[in-house]
Amino acid sequence: MDTQTLRRASWPTPTGDDPHALNGPPSAPAGPRATFQRLWRGPQQDPAWARPALLALLLLTAGLYLVNLTSNGWANAYYSAAAQAGSASWKALLFGSSDAASSITVDKPPASLWVMALSVRLLGLGSFAILVPQVVMGVATVGVVHASVRRHFGAVGALLAGVVVATTPVAALMFRFNNPDALLVLLMALAAYATVRALEHASTRWALAVGALVGLGFLTKALQVFLVVPGFALAHLLAAPTTLRRRVLQLLGSAAAMVLAAGWWVAVVELVPAGLRPYIGGSQTNSFLELTFGYNGLGRLSGDETGSVGGGNGWGRTGLTRMFGDAVGAQVSWLIPSALVLLAVGLWLRRRAPRTDPRRAAYVLWGGWLVVTVLVFSFMAGIFHEYYTVALAPPVGALVGMGAAEAWERRHTPVGSVTLAVATAAANTWSFILLSRVDWQSWLRVVVLALGMAAALLLLALAQLNRRWVPVVVVGALVAALAGPAAYTAATIASPHTGSIVTAGPTGAAAGGPGGRFAAAPGAQRFPGAGQGFQGAGQAFPGAGQGGRGGIAALLDTTTPDTEVVSALSADASRFTWVAAAVGSQTAAGLQLGTGLAVMAVGGFNGSDPSPTLAQFQQDVAQGRIHYFAASGGRGFGPGSSGTAQQITSWVEQTYPAVTIGGSTFYDLTQPLSGTGAASSAPTT
Repeated sequence: MDTQTLRRASWPTPTGDDPHALNGPPSAPAGPRATFQRLWRGPQQDPAWARPALLALLLLTAGLYLVNLTSNGWANAYYSAAAQAGSASWKALLFGSSDAASSITVDKPPASLWVMALSVRLLGLGSFAILVPQVVMGVATVGVVHASVRRHFGAVGALLAGVVVATTPVAALMFRFNNPDALLVLLMALAAYATVRALEHASTRWALAVGALVGLGFLTKALQVFLVVPGFALAHLLAAPTTLRRRVLQLLGSAAAMVLAAGWWVAVVELVPAGLRPYIGGSQTNSFLELTFGYNGLGRLSGDETGSVGGGNGWGRTGLTRMFGDAVGAQVSWLIPSALVLLAVGLWLRRRAPRTDPRRAAYVLWGGWLVVTVLVFSFMAGIFHEYYTVALAPPVGALVGMGAAEAWERRHTPVGSVTLAVATAAANTWSFILLSRVDWQSWLRVVVLALGMAAALLLLALAQLNRRWVPVVVVGALVAALAGPAAYTAATIASPHTGSIVTAGPTGAAAGGPGGRFAAAPGAQRFPGAGQGFQGAGQAFPGAGQGGRGGIAALLDTTTPDTEVVSALSADASRFTWVAAAVGSQTAAGLQLGTGLAVMAVGGFNGSDPSPTLAQFQQDVAQGRIHYFAASGGRGFGPGSSGTAQQITSWVEQTYPAVTIGGSTFYDLTQPLSGTGAASSAPTT
């Protein structure tokens, strides 16, 4: 069979999957009015309501995610400060530095910071400028998943897929937050769409686009993006309508595009002399490769993470039930049981289809993404946060939309009606269990279970129902399946979320958190005393330093400096490279965002990176490059600490006078104590 025959065989003509129909006939009229009509009408094979429904979904998603957006403040101040730095310095932007003077980078690649920093350059520094790019990414992700599913499963399945993604609680959390996950998920969804397009005609161009998008995903959150690669590669290898040799070559080309898209930045970082770039935050050897394969790579799987804030193996129980447990379940798992049922049935229904069947390829693509990610998240022993599971929202939404559409096409057969009934029952039963775990809106779980079970039973008898009752049953099934996650999504949006560890859901309704150790109610302040001045938080953990925030609590929390602190640090700021230094990036971020000026984060995020060394810090002080040092109160001396931060803190305390500014303790590095023998700290010109 030649290539053209293989390509034609891949298209199931009864469902209107011809991609050439997507853009209308070649003779479609031109002009602004015609263009608007095509945008409003959509592809010719779609029903008249399909495009207006999609536009309504995107507008509602945007409105939903924008509501109460700035209540999140700086969200994760660690990344907000880096965005502020990038908006002030192109060097800081390129490397992803945490401050404009580029002392150290954040502990992730910088792609998400590029977007936020450019937004700040355009809109000015503020909560809205920091967070609105993530809202745009969320709306785009919903649209991309819709477009991917629509190509082979129709408008109804695509609309359902988009709704599921938009109403996933952890998606509503992270598409309104400034962690890298929002951009990562969008890039993975775009790569999935590109894979679907590559499969349609064995397109080399689209295969290269897949690799480039995965490469950009690497520049967003390193190795996590590779969790989608097995499903994408397997789908292309199995189903692309061309010869095996060309399929393999296209995959190799895709891998090369991935290396180019990510490798240019890695090459810049590794080839630029260390003295001309910032220290690579999160690494112990000032190497991005070490960071990638150590702290952010294999260490996440094994739990052996040098410099980790909490040490290894302290992030909750591992195992197959992790995604369904108390900490994670309500974030994303609402429809995972239904998605797995629909995936299994879909693969079984397409078992005898031609090799190039695009629907089976879609199940392999999205199913591979879901299964591989669930398994890795379930068994990784290192740092794991509940919000990582936002990466599951697109495959869950796609599989629910695809599987429901395929089952609905066969609704008058036993396999179709039983599949619809089982998927509905699985969704409302699991929602009932999740809602029963919390003391919140207890009536909702009863309604979900009663309505869902009634709908599931009626779906079994769908062929015998009067036609006028069919829409009622379908609406009942959808309401029962989506009510739980939609309610959690609404509660997530209603609550502010700030800090390093955030979870979705109603405030005070969950016991979440990694192993329960660092947990607080979703949306609540994570540590006692947060926001009560620069210092003054209570001791949240054993071993916290005396007289201020201490230990892990201080490292993961950021407070806003009062006006006296801002005024003191801003005075004569032009004389200094850094107006202050502080142990831990979150403490430094609070000072930096409050002043808009560069603050050195000693030891990086955890205070455990050997940057700067004591000798380097002493040299910077001697050259008059740092004005104040914020009292550490025990910050940065937890598990994994290199000792560098403690050495610097001890030297400062012994050499420079403590001053109280606005109730906070600082050390004035321009005025050494008499008799200490400290080097001159007069500013250089």
